[in-house]
Amino acid sequence: MATIGYLTTTIFDFGAIRSLPNELNALGIRRPLFVTDPGVQNAGIAAQVLSHLDQSTVRVFADTPPNPTEEAVRAGVIAYRDGGCDGIIALGGGSPIDLAKGVALAATHDGPLEEYAAIHGGVSKISAKVAPVIAIPTTSGTGSEVGRGTLLNLTNGSKLALISPHLFPKRAICDPELTLGLPPLLTAATGIDALTHCIETYLSPLINPPAEAIALDGAKRAWNFIERATKNGADREARWEMMMAALEGALAFQKGLGAVHSLSHAAGALRSPTLHHGMLNGVFLPHILRFNAAHVGDKYAKLRELFSLDRNVDLADSVVRLLKNLGLPLTLGEMGFREEHIAGTVTRAMADHSNPTTPRRPTAKEFETLLRAAL
Repeated sequence: MATIGYLTTTIFDFGAIRSLPNELNALGIRRPLFVTDPGVQNAGIAAQVLSHLDQSTVRVFADTPPNPTEEAVRAGVIAYRDGGCDGIIALGGGSPIDLAKGVALAATHDGPLEEYAAIHGGVSKISAKVAPVIAIPTTSGTGSEVGRGTLLNLTNGSKLALISPHLFPKRAICDPELTLGLPPLLTAATGIDALTHCIETYLSPLINPPAEAIALDGAKRAWNFIERATKNGADREARWEMMMAALEGALAFQKGLGAVHSLSHAAGALRSPTLHHGMLNGVFLPHILRFNAAHVGDKYAKLRELFSLDRNVDLADSVVRLLKNLGLPLTLGEMGFREEHIAGTVTRAMADHSNPTTPRRPTAKEFETLLRAAL
């Protein structure tokens, strides 16, 4: 079992969940708020994790929506305070983990959440008072368990990132056992999220060789194992590799993401339809790869080599073939996105925090063209 000291402490391997009581003790958490969602609860995974704890000391909050909202954060804060909690356990995919970070912030910091958004200068306003979080992923995608930020849909209709070193979970417990049997579509969608993190981080023009090395390692794992994990939920090797790819994607994206995520964040802010972040990344990735092609030097050649593709193969077309093999949507229209959603999505994409680190920064007109191409 590996213990990785990079940004935060990660306990990683099959059976890692058994370390939870020790990690709670190490952090001095006596009365945790247990944040999860209905799907994790209904699948029996929450009960499996809770079986390792004295449940009389745990307050459960299982009302995380698919895309975490400011309203859900405020409800979580009420549960945190009513339970006399002194820390948080987050169990699930990116939504419960992001929600837990929002609760950890809002329970210890006054004022509207919008004040703490990165694009509004909120990074410096987030202090070490943030409640400690232990993050336990049940999917292999967002890597939020080792990320320094949280994405929340605010009541004003925006989807904003709250980013701070103080938002890193104090511990990440990554147990691939918890992902065995994850449904194929969710496995594929979250896996594409991990792959996109790795690719966009590598393509970011910022200089950070360690992050690029991690991103390339994660991209290779994701590319090689995502189909196996999707086709056979009990494939232990594939599940281990995909969880590591997701972890590496988030460790690396401290370097910055790009226009795929600008668009995904913007489209994901819609309250209706509710759009899955990983699926959105899959739809947008080929379009942005084509858009960036003349602005990344020889990096596409490196990716083709990494993925064992012929050097003359179009990388974007290869991603499309992968999406088809995984049964993921290829267009926004398949997901319920419509013409009337374009204008607001462009506005939000232009303001997104991922824009400064994209190889080629789109104009509003170019974002509109990209959305229409993806529709």
